[in-house]
Amino acid sequence: MKKAMIYICLCFIGALILYIQWEQPKDQTTVKFFPLDQEKRFEDTSTSLTLLSESDQDEYDIQWKTESLVDEPIYLRQDVSLLYSDGQLKGILSKWKESGQNLFQDTNVHGEDSSHYQAITFHHGELHYPDDNIKSIQDMSKAELYVIDSPLTPLESFETPENTTQKDWKKTLDHATNQQLHYEWNKYINHFQINKSQYEAIPLTSLPDYETKPFPSLSADQTLQVIGQLWEGLYKNYVLEFTSNKDEPSRSYVPLVLAEKKGTHLLVLFENSKGEKEKLIQRYPFSSTD
Repeated sequence: MKKAMIYICLCFIGALILYIQWEQPKDQTTVKFFPLDQEKRFEDTSTSLTLLSESDQDEYDIQWKTESLVDEPIYLRQDVSLLYSDGQLKGILSKWKESGQNLFQDTNVHGEDSSHYQAITFHHGELHYPDDNIKSIQDMSKAELYVIDSPLTPLESFETPENTTQKDWKKTLDHATNQQLHYEWNKYINHFQINKSQYEAIPLTSLPDYETKPFPSLSADQTLQVIGQLWEGLYKNYVLEFTSNKDEPSRSYVPLVLAEKKGTHLLVLFENSKGEKEKLIQRYPFSSTD
């Protein structure tokens, strides 16, 4: 495992530029948050990553799928999914449908060497009622997959390690990814001169965890509203920014969400397709200190 660790760290030091795989309709709509519907819910939402086969020596393909189901057609349906490989943006899936009910997305992604893949999906729906009453439904799903491509063993994958070897690989890949991500995030924090002690740090890939626990100083309902508005901003400033620059190579990493501990605002830090550092500010509408 020591050799594997050295190899993975060298891969990160090399910082190979990824050419991102996109799936985006020509006619783009936008994610728009409206007050959450208290009656309507998604029947099911899911994201999955599956190792298909070895395509060449040290190369393989992964199937990336998302789906979301509602019980009847609604005014607008939209899902957007982000895929990261070892913390680095690998691809974006985005699909929308007017008078839509169920959405399915499915694509194959090419991979190389041992890697940790993480996908996060925002599922969204817009409902129109009489008297211009507009509501939203939303949910998030996520998936992760560890792919082990070692010359000493057959190609394999797992979500949760089941033996000592897989546990060692998970530890190695997690350490390398976390080391790289914290290096990038600290660059953003220093660049914008942010006092880290005032915020709770949340990697974007961990955002689904906050559907069942609140942001600092917020209620559960307030947190869901903030998450919906957060994805509205991410779609406009992050998703569309990358999908409109398909030919540009990217070294963008998982965005960092910083939730202010007093419950007044959050920040989103990331690097855009041009390699420029970005900071989005989202002030909470119910903050008593604004």
